[in-house]
Amino acid sequence: LYVWFDAVIGYLSASIEWARRTGEPEAWRRWWNDPEARSYYFMGKDNIVFHSQIWPAELLGYNGQGSRGGDAGEYGILNLPTEVVSSEYLTMEGDKFSTSRGVVILVGDFLERYQVDALRYFIAAAGPENQDSDFTWSEFLRRTNSELVAAWGNLVNRTAAMIAKSFGEIPAPVELEEIDQNLLAAIRGGFTTVGKHIEHHRFKAGVNELMRLVGEANAYVARTEPFKLKGEDQRERLATILHTLATAVVNLDLMFAPFLPHSSNTIDAMYGGTGEIAPMPRAERVEDLGGGPAHLVITGDYTGAPAWEPREAVLGAPIAKPTPVFTKLDESIVAEELARMGLEA
Repeated sequence: LYVWFDAVIGYLSASIEWARRTGEPEAWRRWWNDPEARSYYFMGKDNIVFHSQIWPAELLGYNGQGSRGGDAGEYGILNLPTEVVSSEYLTMEGDKFSTSRGVVILVGDFLERYQVDALRYFIAAAGPENQDSDFTWSEFLRRTNSELVAAWGNLVNRTAAMIAKSFGEIPAPVELEEIDQNLLAAIRGGFTTVGKHIEHHRFKAGVNELMRLVGEANAYVARTEPFKLKGEDQRERLATILHTLATAVVNLDLMFAPFLPHSSNTIDAMYGGTGEIAPMPRAERVEDLGGGPAHLVITGDYTGAPAWEPREAVLGAPIAKPTPVFTKLDESIVAEELARMGLEA
């Protein structure tokens, strides 16, 4: 009964506790009583029934909107879920996850060996969004090295390296040519395209579109060849190309932030930002409001998150010689990880 009935009430009680802790005890009502508010519940498909039937039934009963009628309780009319967003199952090396059998990825162990955004990228790009999918170490290696490192990471680092070498700061553009304008238009259009994918919970499509735009930016480098512009009479053109690339990077970084928040903060700082483009949650030990034992809560301040819209590169922002944002993985990790699972490569 706890899992099926009582646990889901925690969505409401946690909202009320959060509001009390912020000093605005009625703030929770903006999400629960305002009929214009939208609520999305994210889960695996084995939890669909609790959130699409049992929890709505509880809310309808409390609201006095069930078959027996009645009046709403002291909290007023509570909003039903707008949408239940469910993923399918993720398996590992073709098998169901099982801690007892060693078919498992322990978060602490993973973070000791790999970057958190590498795992986030894999789940976003290849996870079980609308069908079951399989995590394999060989595919994790491939996507990390060929997509995250060689495509996005390479664009970020070589743009910063060229700016650092030639100007030491993000230069001002002089005269944009058609090829520059076309790239910037494509990148800015991503806020609409990727934004719609996120709004409709098509995260895999959103990441794929971002990587397509990364590909356009890398193709722009290949066509414009800024690394060949070394003459004094070519400085203005070089400045324009590198400014165009810096603008592309900072906008792509903002769009990547929901998927890769840790690296997005690093890239934002690298290109003259505050390094807080993706506000992070934190764990705090707090006193129980009802007089019980102290406990941990996950909270955060997200009011400083930038708007989802195109922005300009910070002119004159100092750019130092960069270090790689993403770590390239050695092929040996596949055999090592399979051995930890008792499997052979």
